[in-house]
Amino acid sequence: MPLLLLDLDNTLIDRTGAFKAWAEWFLPEIGAPAYDVDWLLDVDADGLTDRWDVAEAIRDRYAIRASIVDMVDELSEGMVEHTRFDPMVGAALRIAADAGWVPVIVTNGSTRMQEAKIRRTGLDRFVADWVISEEVDCRKPNPRIFEIAAERARLRLRGAWMIGDSPESDIGGAAGLGLPSVWLRRGREWTERRFAPTRAVNGVIQAVAAVMSLAHSR
Repeated sequence: MPLLLLDLDNTLIDRTGAFKAWAEWFLPEIGAPAYDVDWLLDVDADGLTDRWDVAEAIRDRYAIRASIVDMVDELSEGMVEHTRFDPMVGAALRIAADAGWVPVIVTNGSTRMQEAKIRRTGLDRFVADWVISEEVDCRKPNPRIFEIAAERARLRLRGAWMIGDSPESDIGGAAGLGLPSVWLRRGREWTERRFAPTRAVNGVIQAVAAVMSLAHSR
């Protein structure tokens, strides 16, 4: 039974869409102009900016009196509330599982927030387990986090595939372990010269299909 390692944000779920939906709700709540959603998206930088820094920037720009802790909680809870899971992705994972693959999520981020996303969306019903960086004290692309995923699934990493949208964390992490991978383009071109994905596709459903096809042909 081969292991199917999957990133969470902007792979299994649309993190950018969730942040934008939260921003569009939040701005009217504080009396800020709707066009500031572009500023918020720039600050968030597709999730690359630490959420504490995002919260601090929001407090400073709008002179919000709430504590930084409260602002981080608002941001985290809002993201979870606005996260959606495409049932077609669930169907793809179910097909992969029926074909003998064992799906395990490997994600960087806060244990509380990432697990809340997984459970609230019902994604937990479609995966065997998950590993969150904060919980295990190591982050992708560190090889150890992938090893922990294999240990939890009681499987070897040999034969595993990685699917994700991050060139460094997901594809670089897989390359460091000698694992094949599928990269989600999300409108981007591959520019990294040190390593490359086995295949690049436009979405996670295509990625799961590619893994099943490519693994079978090897």
